Amino acid sequence: MRDISVRSSQIELLDDFQGSPMELEVLLEDINRVNRLLGGVHITSNAVFKLIQENKKESYTVLDVGCSDGDILRKLALRARKANITIQFIGLDLNGEALEIAKKKSSSFPEISYLERDVFLLEKLEVDIVITILTLHHFHSTKILLFLEKFVKMARIGVIINDLHRSLWAYYLFKLFSVIFIHSSTAKHDGLISILRGFKKKELLTFSDQVPGVDYQISWKWAFRYRWILRKREENI
Repeated sequence: MRDISVRSSQIELLDDFQGSPMELEVLLEDINRVNRLLGGVHITSNAVFKLIQENKKESYTVLDVGCSDGDILRKLALRARKANITIQFIGLDLNGEALEIAKKKSSSFPEISYLERDVFLLEKLEVDIVITILTLHHFHSTKILLFLEKFVKMARIGVIINDLHRSLWAYYLFKLFSVIFIHSSTAKHDGLISILRGFKKKELLTFSDQVPGVDYQISWKWAFRYRWILRKREENI
């Protein structure tokens, strides 16, 4: 039986992807399908609009760190349109090919823009809400706090993180799920590695306690996700 007591350091293939743009698009669509079917989209969407309801303004800016092909941004934009809420969305990623796919798919969304940039090089960018979905687990635990501090510094309202619960149940259920719903061998491989690089709740609590100026809420969600919200305290907004 696998030891999941500590986070795996194994690298995902997507982090150094060598395939063609077409292969990348298939891979990203597999990841999007997993997010849709296993709750990743609505977990984040509901949290974004909850923070918006708590903080009434004329307009908002939302930054997605590690946006990939922008799937969640398009879904958030559609929901904002239906609710008649003005939101500008920014997708940030280091993968230029993924961003080209994102721009193509977002051609009818003028409220969405994309940046190929390292988040730590964004010196002056301020937004209302920072979101990140299945991105934080790609990084070593020693870097997580640096990301959190950067996210909190950029966000006027709060930060929403959607990432994986490291669990043997999740690992073996994903193996079964991937046989039916995932076409790319890379996505099947990386999905399992992602779970092994995921988090236990006590780890998220330890990180949260080290971030000043925020109140945090960590909720377990199906399927084996943690929704982690860091709200800026009023004196820090």
